[in-house]
Amino acid sequence: MNSTFSLRPARTSDVAAIKRLVAPLAEERILMAKETVAYYESLQEFRIAESDDGEVIGCGALHVMWEDLAEVRTLAAADSWRGRGVGHVLVENLLEEARALGVSRVFCLTFEVDFFKRHGFEVMADQSAVDPQVYSELLRSHDEGVAEFLDLARVKPNTLGNTRMIKQL
Repeated sequence: MNSTFSLRPARTSDVAAIKRLVAPLAEERILMAKETVAYYESLQEFRIAESDDGEVIGCGALHVMWEDLAEVRTLAAADSWRGRGVGHVLVENLLEEARALGVSRVFCLTFEVDFFKRHGFEVMADQSAVDPQVYSELLRSHDEGVAEFLDLARVKPNTLGNTRMIKQL
């Protein structure tokens, strides 16, 4: 196995690989599995880590929630590549993308608190990260990640018990 990799935007042909990366983490209740159609619908948000021999070894997505707020989602690396910088490079790339889009805060829901702390994220004490007017606008979203961020009761049956974290860019 080669020890280097590169990042690129996701392609439709990557959806099966994204699902394969997410599946074991979903079984461990670390990530939520999504329907295949949801991956296709959000494909433009994904970045793919690819080994030099063309294997998809990691993925991550940046979902814009509001003018100044986005979420890092579906961050996953193949077991054989964990601890080799794949997640680090993906997160840094997604944060750079957030900056380029004009986002000033990035949110995540995670069990990997220490990993995200190393990237400058802090545990959110409450929902004061959004003002009441933005909160009321976000309530109109059908996106489950937005509902998780807002800590809405309708997502409670699906809540994994993970930690809400946020980073100021």
